[in-house]
Formats: sequence, C-alpha cells, structure tokens
Amino acid sequence: MKLELRRPTAWRQITGALCASVAVTCASLAHAAPALYGPTAAGAVKGGILSFGSLVEPPGLDPFHQAADARIKFTVLVYQGLFYEGPDGTAEPLLADSYQVSNGGLVYTIKLKRGIKFHNGATMTAKDVAYSYNYLRDPKNGSPGAGDLSPVTNVEAVDDNTVRFTLSRVSAALPMTLGNKYGGVVPAGYFDRPGAAQALNSTSVGTGPFKVADFRPNSNLVLVRNPDYWEKDTPYLDRINVLFVPNAASLIVALKNKRIDMATLNRPTDIEQVEKTPGLTVERWPSLAKTMLDLGNETKPLDDPRVRQAIALAVDRQEIMQAAIGKYGRVIYTMVGAMQQRWGADPATLPNTKPDIEKAKKLLQEAGYGNGFSLTLKTINKYDWMDPAAVTLKQQLARIGVNLTIQRQDLGVWINEFRSKTMGFTFNDDATQPDPDLMFYRHYHKAPEGADFRNWKDDEASAALDKARAELDPAKRKADYMEFQKRFAQSVPTIFLFSPDIVTVRNASVQNYQQHPTGWYFGLARTYLKK
Repeated sequence: MKLELRRPTAWRQITGALCASVAVTCASLAHAAPALYGPTAAGAVKGGILSFGSLVEPPGLDPFHQAADARIKFTVLVYQGLFYEGPDGTAEPLLADSYQVSNGGLVYTIKLKRGIKFHNGATMTAKDVAYSYNYLRDPKNGSPGAGDLSPVTNVEAVDDNTVRFTLSRVSAALPMTLGNKYGGVVPAGYFDRPGAAQALNSTSVGTGPFKVADFRPNSNLVLVRNPDYWEKDTPYLDRINVLFVPNAASLIVALKNKRIDMATLNRPTDIEQVEKTPGLTVERWPSLAKTMLDLGNETKPLDDPRVRQAIALAVDRQEIMQAAIGKYGRVIYTMVGAMQQRWGADPATLPNTKPDIEKAKKLLQEAGYGNGFSLTLKTINKYDWMDPAAVTLKQQLARIGVNLTIQRQDLGVWINEFRSKTMGFTFNDDATQPDPDLMFYRHYHKAPEGADFRNWKDDEASAALDKARAELDPAKRKADYMEFQKRFAQSVPTIFLFSPDIVTVRNASVQNYQQHPTGWYFGLARTYLKK
C-alpha cells in the first residue's frame, strides 16, 4: 500500500481582515465554500457505530476550563462557536449567519442562524451567545481562552437573533477567536449552578452534531447523534465510541482485528506495521500542530537568556524528529509547518536555529556554567513521540555539559503545572487555530493581556504582538509577526521542534473522513460507514 500525503479540499482564499478593513457586511459563506467540517457525501449511508481508538485520554470534557488538546479533539463535535476554523485560515460562519463590522473595526454586529437548539432542547438566542462569550472572557472564571478575547469590552444581545461585540482595540483575529477551541455557546446562566462544570463530563449542553452520552475515565467516551442538529442530514453516524487504549501495540492489534475502525498513529514503527495490512488505509495529512521544548523562565538557570540560547544551539531538530516520528513531519523554527509560507520567518535569517556546540559552550561559560549543570525534563505519558525524543535530547545536551534527568507525568498533572506557570523544562505538544494571533498571543504575551505560561515577560515581543493584533493590512501584519519571531528566536522561551503529519488509519468501512489540520476530529461529522 502506498502511504499518501493528503491535503484538504481547497477553500477560498479570503481573510477576516478583508472584511474588517471597512464597514462591510460579510454574508453567509455557505454558497461559496465547501460544507463545514469537511465534504458532504452523495449517497452517504446513515446510521452505524464507529469505534475510534485513542492513546490519549482527555482529563475532562469541559470546554470552558479544560485546556488539554486531547479534550479539544473531541469536543469540537459537541460545542460550537460563532465561527468555524476554516483550514485555509478563513473564519467561516457557523452559528453566525452573517456579520457587519463598523468603520475602524471596533464593533462587530453578528446575525445568528435561526432555529438552533441546544442538546437540552432549548432554542438558542442572542442572550445565550452573549452569556457564553462574556463568561469565557472574564478572567475570574478561569478559562484558558480568556486572554484571546481581551480586546472585547462588551458582548450584548441586540435582539433574539443579533449579538454585538464591542472592542477596545482592533483585533484582526476576532472572527477566528470566536470559534470553539475554548468555550462554545451554552444556555445563559449555565455555570450559575454548583457542579455545572463537572457535569459536562457526563452530559452536554452544546449545539454540535454530537452529544455526550457517557464518559468513563480509563475506558471510553460515547458520543451520540444529535437528532435536533440544525444542519440537514448531519451527522451521518448514530454513535462514536472512543476507546482509550493503553498503548500503541494494543491499538494496532485492535485495528487489525477490526475491534477499532479508525485511529491516528504517531510512531513510524507503528505506521509501518499497518500500512501493508489488507483492508486498512493509511493517510498522511498536513498539520497545524507543533511539538516544542518549553524553557520556563522561572526555573534556574533557564532565567538566563544565555543558557536558553546555549540549549537552542545544542538542539538538532532533524535528529530529534527522526528519532520521534521518522519522516512523518516537518522541522519547524518559529511557525507551524502548515502556516510557514504565509506567516513564517525564513529560518536562515533567525539566530540560534542551527546546532553550534562550541558557541553553546562559550555562552554557558559566560553565564557561569562552564562546568555544566543538571536539568529535569518533563514528558507526558502516552505522548509516544516524547520518549525517543527525550533520549535523543539527553544525548544532545550532554555535548555541552548538561546532565538531563527525564521525569514522566500524567497529562492532568502536567496541565496543572502548565496553567500555574511552574512547568520548568518540558516537552509540549499542541495544535493552533490557523491564525498567528491565536498561536502566539495568549502563550507569549506578558500578563495581564496574555498568560505568558513560560514566565518570559518580554516587553519587545509583547509590543510586536500588540501591533500585529491591531493591524488589518495582511502584509503589514506579517511584517509585525516577522519582528516577533526574530525576538522569539533570539530570547528562546521555547524551541519549536517539528510539525508532525497527522497519520490516520481506517478500515474499508470508514468513508468520507477528512482530517482537519488542527488535529481535531471535525471530520467525524461527515464520516459514514459503508455496509
């Protein structure tokens, strides 16, 4: 079997900034763009139960407070925002029907689709939309997505079908921000009752094509078709049973014996085991994912930029990628692979991106660590790429006198340290929405506007991010992000490693699946089982 790199269907190349640059009405894009979540299928078979294997289990299903990418992968099928993250970087209306932007770009007036029902049967109105986004943006509520909405000063219901967002400053990424990586639209007042967030692990109150029927940690997650879903003939499946599998060996056995219909694989050895198996189709998809090495500035000696630069100069990205995922990805420097052409700086123009052991040793000598030092690297259990990557990194850092200890953690523990900004030296793995503001601002802008999880607190970088967020001209906006990336590479709060391809494996019954470049499983809404 030939393993093929698949690319999503081409979408229209327009940007939200084009609509925001003047007072303009941006109407529903349904007639010009392919269907949301992926292509519709003529003659799709309705019904059936899809078994989906997952090595990584979400710590919880609350989209407002739970940051794990393992959660987002599935809850995008359950909760919806006003816009959909089009794979090409276009924010497509989802719960929104159309929107108008004022002169200057500070007021967005959004018309809603009519007749949309929540999973509890209630009809969605603008009051629910305003409540959801006001809850999300309020820092007191503890959402990891609050910083993305920091330019928003007010969200109000104009009437039952119209909501108005008022901004304190222009945000070119606002439509993409109003997606559902964090949050989604839920009934007004939902979080007023005690235990509401915890209840989202066993039930759901979204508007998406699937509802949560059951979630059993260390076992499975069951999503069932939403019979009241607003989009006609969607989804095709009756049920998705997500099985949490303890290791890749068990996952491969389950794929081969058809106990599991579909899964994603990360390790080259696992992919090679199934690509020649009759009845299994293996596909590679480009991704917006990034693996990285985070250098928490709160941890000595990582608070010294010379030490961070030395570590960067000791890292051979190609060597780490080869050990972790073989040929199934792309080395990156300051931008994810799928956005490099549009938004990325030329790596040849950036400092600290090529291995230079002698320079690294000199920097450590200047910083007072000429005899080396010890450092602990945190990795996450069941993120399979991290184990071989950690061994390779240990060997690389030993060349400059750094003795690396590897500490494995469960995802829930790691998430708590990440959010409390005590992460130290750690591997990281996540996907971004297809816009650089959403990739950088929340993570690297200093508090309080951003979260600055690495405790970087860099004024120059924050100023560049502010300037880029407020710039509506795409060319000028790109120039601002070039400045940020130069500062990022110089100061090294994070070392980007590679963007892995998304490799899906499915049996012959699974039809019409298209993988979104975020790595999230939007495409399951359009998948059907051939009998």
